[in-house]
Amino acid sequence: MSMSSDESRNGLGAGRGALAMPNEFLTFTLGQEEYGVDILKVQEIRGYDTVTRIPEAPEFIKGVINLRGTIVPVVDMRLKFRLATAEYNEFTVMIILNVARRVVGMVVDGVSDVMQLSSEQIRPAPEFGSSVNTRFITGIGALEQRMLILIDIEKLMSSQDMALMDSVAVH
Repeated sequence: MSMSSDESRNGLGAGRGALAMPNEFLTFTLGQEEYGVDILKVQEIRGYDTVTRIPEAPEFIKGVINLRGTIVPVVDMRLKFRLATAEYNEFTVMIILNVARRVVGMVVDGVSDVMQLSSEQIRPAPEFGSSVNTRFITGIGALEQRMLILIDIEKLMSSQDMALMDSVAVH
């Protein structure tokens, strides 16, 4: 019963591979890399909009937007992941997410598509030093020539270094 309500609530990929639904990811690009987040965390995708800067916020927190009456913090993932440049152009996109009972905006270079991955296509996250903290990587999606870095967006957005979710209880 709950599966069918999830399918109707999601609306994406309904009728196809309902059992694989937890392995559906919205793919997006940051620089040369492709990333994926759980599609069920995504509320909407918007073009990049002007944000109101918050004094003394970390550089990667661009500010806030007013989204239909809700004040939404906006994180530029290119700055968070310390990529060389963060250009704002017609392809720059803001993904609105529901994480830890809160709405958060995430600025990325572009959105690719929604992708289904079977458990066989998801490899464990590697352990190595890199600009992306691997504790937020749930795995690597391998599809023919494509490699998709799968992000635990809830864990990342509610982490202490994001300074976004003071009200979230730390366990």
